[in-house]
Amino acid sequence: MIDDLHGRSVVADTHNDLLDAVAHRPVERWVPHFRERWLPQLQQGGVNLQVLPVFVDDVFRPEGALRQTLRMIEAAHRIAAASPETRLCHSASDIDEALAADRIALVLALESAPGVGEDVELLETLYRLGVRIASLAHFGRTALADGSGEDGTGSRLTRAGVRAHAEMERLGMIFDVSHLGAAGVDHVLELSTRPVMATHSSARALRDHHRNLTDEQLRGIAAGGGVVCVNFFAPFLHESDFTIDRLVDHIEHVAGVMGVHRVGLGPDFVKEVLEDVTPPCCEAPVIEGVRTDRFLPGLEGPAGLPLVTEALQKRGWPEDDIVRVLGQNVLDLFRTELRGSAT
Repeated sequence: MIDDLHGRSVVADTHNDLLDAVAHRPVERWVPHFRERWLPQLQQGGVNLQVLPVFVDDVFRPEGALRQTLRMIEAAHRIAAASPETRLCHSASDIDEALAADRIALVLALESAPGVGEDVELLETLYRLGVRIASLAHFGRTALADGSGEDGTGSRLTRAGVRAHAEMERLGMIFDVSHLGAAGVDHVLELSTRPVMATHSSARALRDHHRNLTDEQLRGIAAGGGVVCVNFFAPFLHESDFTIDRLVDHIEHVAGVMGVHRVGLGPDFVKEVLEDVTPPCCEAPVIEGVRTDRFLPGLEGPAGLPLVTEALQKRGWPEDDIVRVLGQNVLDLFRTELRGSAT
């Protein structure tokens, strides 16, 4: 049962790879799988605003990356068209209308953008299709930037990456620094005239992994009016204590550095996605030095999100601050930045 405070709050999840799980199936199963498996979980978790990352698996790169990107975007459009409980949103007004109608607002995001490559003009094409958030790298190297796994190179955005950043600012597409290498984050903060966000990143001060953000980076994002949404992936929170208390530690740390009005939730629920894409014969992969089959108990999927509200209440957080972290901060950012229409 959803806690009263949780139920009264706008709950925003800025990173759930459910599109990857949906698109892994035959096209005729896209909508049924979403409605049978994911929609009930979103409803149980009280999710009102769901960012849908478009992540292209390595098997499609490089030649099939754009095709798979479009396939996943098409899956999102079909899901929304066949599900009156949801709405695919292109602007802040779309989101507000969806929330007012008690529908789940869906917002498309690119993760790493391998389908774009150096052809940054394609960002406008993807914007027309509904993409409103984008990052330029995952763990490795792209034509636009290096991911955090390549921090040893000390590299900033490439020339094409700088053009992509400028194009995103022109279009009104929010820049996502999650997964970007440390020097790349600094470069983006130097270039940006609009707020940026981290859709799923935690605090490096508490867990020294390159996927997390330093306090200096957190302060830089806050100074530009951005929001950092804390990742729930257990190995990025602690080396071995995979509990919700460690998640709350990261939320509290980010709030302490940035201010409570700059923090959100970016769960990165991967359990079902990994089960979908990992062959039955094989163990879950080890990625960037951590096992991918380690999860926070009760927070393996969106249905468990009320546990976050409960945990923050137990820590003595004021209700207004909890409401902010659950989704109001993200909603405020979207209301400021997502002013464009579908074209």
